[in-house]
Amino acid sequence: MSAHLDDRPAPMASPVLNGVSSLLYAGPPRAAARSYLRNIGYSAEDLAHPIIGVASSVTDMMPCNVHLGALAAAIKAGCRQIGLTPMEFNTIAVADGILMGSAGMRASLVSRELITDSIELVAIAHHFDALCCLVGCDKTIPAAAMALARLDRPGLIVYGGSISPGVHGGRRISIEDVFEGIGAEAMGAITEQELEALEAAACPGPGSCAGQFTANTMSMVVTALGLSPLGVNDLPACHSGREDAMREVPATLRVAMERGITPRRIITRAALENAVAAVASSRGSTNAVLHLLAIAREAHVEFSLEDVERVARRTPVLCDLKPYGQYFATDLFEAGGVGVLLVRLLELGLVNADALTITGRSLGEELEGVHTTPGQRVVAPAETPLQDESGLVVLRGNLAPAGAVVKVGPNARTFAGRAQVFECEEDAFAAVTSGAIVAGDVVVIRYEGPRGGPGMREMLSVTAAMVGAGLEERCALVTDGRFSGATRGLMVGHVSPEAAVGGPIGVIVDGDEISIDVPNRSIEVVGGGFTGRLASWRPRTSDDLPTVFAKYVAQVGDASEGACTAGRQPALSTGVSPSGDGPRVRSDVAGVTIAGLPVGAIHLLEERTEPS
Repeated sequence: MSAHLDDRPAPMASPVLNGVSSLLYAGPPRAAARSYLRNIGYSAEDLAHPIIGVASSVTDMMPCNVHLGALAAAIKAGCRQIGLTPMEFNTIAVADGILMGSAGMRASLVSRELITDSIELVAIAHHFDALCCLVGCDKTIPAAAMALARLDRPGLIVYGGSISPGVHGGRRISIEDVFEGIGAEAMGAITEQELEALEAAACPGPGSCAGQFTANTMSMVVTALGLSPLGVNDLPACHSGREDAMREVPATLRVAMERGITPRRIITRAALENAVAAVASSRGSTNAVLHLLAIAREAHVEFSLEDVERVARRTPVLCDLKPYGQYFATDLFEAGGVGVLLVRLLELGLVNADALTITGRSLGEELEGVHTTPGQRVVAPAETPLQDESGLVVLRGNLAPAGAVVKVGPNARTFAGRAQVFECEEDAFAAVTSGAIVAGDVVVIRYEGPRGGPGMREMLSVTAAMVGAGLEERCALVTDGRFSGATRGLMVGHVSPEAAVGGPIGVIVDGDEISIDVPNRSIEVVGGGFTGRLASWRPRTSDDLPTVFAKYVAQVGDASEGACTAGRQPALSTGVSPSGDGPRVRSDVAGVTIAGLPVGAIHLLEERTEPS
């Protein structure tokens, strides 16, 4: 699959553990810098020790991060016990679930970039020798990995843990049930009082959403990558041993410092493939595709949608986790944790055992200590998978030349239907809840991509309303936006290129026939007339954006490459096709040419960009 241990870059010899921080705090010229700290808890000896930045996303705006203060305190105590000096700082977080279905959801993916930037900036400014990133929600986890990849100083990630499932009417529930209950209530299937009872019970305490939704998927990803110590992230948020586990984490970080193990030695093609296999075999969130492409880019590793598809296609589903399965993340912990899944994948030859982890040991060596709970049913045996092919699928076709992503259940299928087109999520949600969407419809939501949204909103409100209205098996949804990890049904996201840059999704009209063929990995608009519309496409005008969104639009890249803002992204430009049949759009960002589709589109950003 990929390189063995011997192929990795050699660690630096006998690293000086405070080599970075000494530039800020050592010697008479830095007396003023030390003076600021001497009477707020730092002694001269403390400042001569290696300085560890403890990046925490604690906030009381959401259950995912509300409990991280005590965990940060435990990490800092563990640092001091072994001669490391911790300095805690905070970064932002936004609550995807709370913002779902609102304009505020546009901030979600933007926040990933701001969190990455803030960790990188503070670490550079304050000369941290290493970092411990304490995170707890959808965007803080990938952002921490991206920041560590940029900095390439010793660092690791620890997760605040999953929330426990709620209980209602004698059954265990999660926030997924509330979102689907909204659709059911709108269609008259349940009463408003029943919806309120679900609302009150679904989130019983701190922690991230209970299923294999985005946060728990990304927690699994950073474990499979090797950036988190195996087993630590599995602990539920309210587990009595979580603070003790946090106190032990700095010892792992110190080993990495002593051995010169930095994130880019860990984030290799082999590690990225291991992470994709874990996501695919657990039917994890499609957001992991976006985030893994971004992490790879920040680590300077070539890794593409084609790589994701290649790994996912050979990987069976082994985890019976929600939203498609029966069990919650806390059940996976009781079964033995993520390590049980990785052991199964290793038995199948689907993960690279030689991949380096933050402990300094290979993934295979780490997995030797995994204990599987007898009788557990969360992870299937390697020889009897729940599904022969993964639930993570990359589609291509004339509707998505640069790719689209879908998560499918055990009945991967084809679907053909008539397009019902909406220019934003709110209009689509209103149509679903009013009964305007019927069997055979393909709901198309566009101008929700990274630039068009801006911010590539998640569509859980719409998809859950469709499920709640009984349309899960009778309709499909296609968007250049994203989905929550709690989404289920034939919901195709990340359509690239997006509508805002002249992608084909921007010229679909009501009544177009759309064919989705999951087994053959295709998504097509059927019939004539579609391609001719591209010639008349023009950028959509928009109102003035708030500054933070305007900056994001000016920098963000294509979803097919992770929607990163690392470096100025080239704009779309027109070119002449070799056949001479007129201009066609070329995406320098996505690296694709939409062959055979004549267009006259110029990238929206070219009108906003001043000449250099």
